[in-house]
Amino acid sequence: MKRALRKLKSVKKSMAVGAFMLLAFGCNISFAAMPGEGKTVQPCYTSIIEELFQLLVINKGLEKLGYEVKTPLELEITAMHLAVAQGDADFDACMWIPLHNNFYEKIGGASVVSVVGPYVEGAVQGYLIDKKTADQYNIRYLNDLADPKLAKLFDHDGDGKADLTGCNAGWGCERTIEHHLDTYKLRDTVTDNQGSYFALMADTIARYKAGEPVLYYTFFPSWIGSVLVPDKDVVWLEVTHTDLPKGEEGVNTITADGKNLGFSVNTINVLANNKFLNANPAAKRLFELVKI
Repeated sequence: MKRALRKLKSVKKSMAVGAFMLLAFGCNISFAAMPGEGKTVQPCYTSIIEELFQLLVINKGLEKLGYEVKTPLELEITAMHLAVAQGDADFDACMWIPLHNNFYEKIGGASVVSVVGPYVEGAVQGYLIDKKTADQYNIRYLNDLADPKLAKLFDHDGDGKADLTGCNAGWGCERTIEHHLDTYKLRDTVTDNQGSYFALMADTIARYKAGEPVLYYTFFPSWIGSVLVPDKDVVWLEVTHTDLPKGEEGVNTITADGKNLGFSVNTINVLANNKFLNANPAAKRLFELVKI
């Protein structure tokens, strides 16, 4: 895991350099005017390292515009959305659409905040199992785990049900996972284990390295994919048909390589307070132009 984190730091550095080059030379923003001079900006983010990286790229752009960028507030997802809506923070850089649509509506929507982007396109979520077990038992779909014999392969606590490493309550993805357990008739064969996601994933990675079958939820971009590599160490489970919770009907669930992972394919955007955007058109333009 330490090696993966070192690799991520290297990737961060190279991506950041590329992003700054894009901002400085590829976008029609003039830094000479320094429109942010004398102004401060309060960003916020969750504890997820990839989301901190996304934020730091934008922070560097803001500094180039003359803004003083305060130390980012580290918040849980619900609190982060509320902070931007209430003006305790000016923006975050990890608004997943459509995953976070419910948060957006609950904090007041367009009357108080704006979604600016897309910043990152093609963000995906889904379920994976180890490739060895997938190949040996011809498991290709999440629905296959309705078979008690197949589900039992992923039982780690002795209750006969598959143990799924799920996402944190409050992230938004847990709604889809719980919905899938019902719609694909998995309640009797699969247990959704929630807690501290990255601690649970550390256990999942250790099980994989010990040669045990593993079943887990993850998202991309994430460092998880550089430790358990899809199509090499693990494989994505598709679904036989799309069925999503209320509010996500009709969204795209097909990835760029043609897989139906059962989750909406997302864009990652900047969520910013409207008052901040109105007072800082240069920052708004930066948010519109920056891409990873």
